[in-house]
Amino acid sequence: MPEFAQPFSGNHMERKLDRGELIRTIRFSIAAEYEAIQLYNQIAESTDDPLVQKVMRDIADEEKEHAGEFLCLLREIEPGEEEFYQHGYEEVEEMIEELKKGGK
Repeated sequence: MPEFAQPFSGNHMERKLDRGELIRTIRFSIAAEYEAIQLYNQIAESTDDPLVQKVMRDIADEEKEHAGEFLCLLREIEPGEEEFYQHGYEEVEEMIEELKKGGK
């Protein structure tokens, strides 16, 4: 999140990020996008103003696109991480199939 007390805190670093720092930065950026989605949807749900609702929901959708862009970038620079996502996806698919068959 921005640090408003120090307006120049967002300037570039004195050195380039190493690979691990870059990966952590992208993960943080993904988390920030999801946090922004939640915030904008909460604002939309907290008002009766149709214009504010429409704009906030549109901005939330744009943040979803940003999250997708960051995920694609992360997949490209850290391809091994995709295996974890795939494994999680497969676990949920198995649970869905189990529930469809009447299991618990």
